[in-house]
Amino acid sequence: MRILIQRVNEASVEIDKKIKSSIKQGLLILVGVEEADNTEDSEWLAGKATGLRIFDDENGVMNRSVLDVDGEILVVSQFTLHAMTKKGNRPSYIRAAGHETAVPLYEHFCKQLSLKLGKDVQTGTFGADMKVALVNNGPVTIWIDSKNKE
Repeated sequence: MRILIQRVNEASVEIDKKIKSSIKQGLLILVGVEEADNTEDSEWLAGKATGLRIFDDENGVMNRSVLDVDGEILVVSQFTLHAMTKKGNRPSYIRAAGHETAVPLYEHFCKQLSLKLGKDVQTGTFGADMKVALVNNGPVTIWIDSKNKE
């Protein structure tokens, strides 16, 4: 699994011209699932995301997690995180998981985040055409792949 975390002042997901979900200060997390992923990947990434110290402390140093600042989380599925671009100019998504694998792992990831955060996370709709808006704070954008734990 791969996640792209963005520290935001606010973020929202619009589907069919209606706001589905929105958050204030917190994390916008884009998540991509590949066929080789499992619940261990999902749980590890949920722990990394909620524990990542990327919010400023009283001295302006990134030393606080989303938990420490009582932030919110918005999760959006994004199979394009597994794009392969080595050959030609058209990305290949062959490594991205199909719905049978991706949906349960996406839902498990969201549930693990909610448990660690102590409140519901906001989500997009898996597979929908979504318009994602955000105000990236920093900007701070971090990419994490569960296959590169070391």
